[in-house]
Amino acid sequence: MSNASAPTGAEELFAQLRRAPDVEAPELVAVDATDRLLLDIAGELIEATGPGEVAVVDDGYGALTLGAVALHGARDVRVAQDLLLGELALARNAERTGLTGTYRSVPLSADLAAGARVVLVQAPKALEALREIAEVLAASAPPDVTVLVGGRVKHMTHAMNDVLRDSFTDVSASLARQKSRVLVARGPKPASSSFPRSQEHPDLGLTVRAHGAAFAGTKIDIGTRTLLGCLDRMAPAGTALDLGAGSGVLAAALARSRPELSVLAVDQSAAAVASTRATAEANGLADRIQVVRDDAAESIPAGSVDLVVCNPPFHVGAAVVTTAADRLFAAAARVLRPGGELWTVYNSALRYKPTLNRLVGPTTVAHQTPKFTVAVATRR
Repeated sequence: MSNASAPTGAEELFAQLRRAPDVEAPELVAVDATDRLLLDIAGELIEATGPGEVAVVDDGYGALTLGAVALHGARDVRVAQDLLLGELALARNAERTGLTGTYRSVPLSADLAAGARVVLVQAPKALEALREIAEVLAASAPPDVTVLVGGRVKHMTHAMNDVLRDSFTDVSASLARQKSRVLVARGPKPASSSFPRSQEHPDLGLTVRAHGAAFAGTKIDIGTRTLLGCLDRMAPAGTALDLGAGSGVLAAALARSRPELSVLAVDQSAAAVASTRATAEANGLADRIQVVRDDAAESIPAGSVDLVVCNPPFHVGAAVVTTAADRLFAAAARVLRPGGELWTVYNSALRYKPTLNRLVGPTTVAHQTPKFTVAVATRR
């Protein structure tokens, strides 16, 4: 543990935290009111714990983990973060604040929950993501565990209480502060996990499996369906990359329709990576699809791919921030061979064509509806 210069007060600590390497923008923050409320409510509970008895789930950029350590004396904190960018930001912020070595990153699994008496959770967007977190914690945490789930009031619903009650006997809510609220769950009810979920899509001949935090779950969103309709128009290729794979639908469709194709799938979400692997296995394609958790295809060598397919995000949190998609377009340009194609789908209102022209190469619209546009950019 390196804490020679560790901050001693909340404001001193929070002032040092950054979102990098995630998108930085004036309307985006590294510490929010929910982080602060969770740490305040959990303070006395954390101070009563021993080493390894505090766990954190989906810490955005490290405020919860480093706050538990620096402000309340937590030791050997275990942290499960679905997003790789969150892990990388936490590591950078720990180094910046002199708190490297005070925590360890683990998957959302029994390794996270075993022995944890206090668990801090930043409420995920998806209700099924919360369900999987609750199931994991209830199955492996000790009977006296206290789970605190914080979120913005506008995003919290009574359904979240119901999901927690499926896995815990006692669920209550804190008073709201600065438009945030905390749900407190106690009395775990251990049960087998219901994840990954599975759904057949006979119209596409695919089975989709998904963990709770995977985008669209076992459904196939309309943007992905629009891009699937263009698969037979994509140029012949030896290697294809599903960039931001989600539940692996595009990767599975490519691998099934082109037996000669070597398919890679990458995503920064741990749930997406696990879902893509499960979808590949469900469709008998596990030996055809290589799945990697990374940020913006960093693990893929430059100029090594003939074809990239991508259904990019255009929201970061609650904000519409197109730079999230820009990073993926730039990544596609890096990994594509000259003459290789990026096929992408996006909300028609976003008008990404000039960006694709600039970052990748000459771009044409292959298909357009009032809601979605499919564009193909050729690597210059």
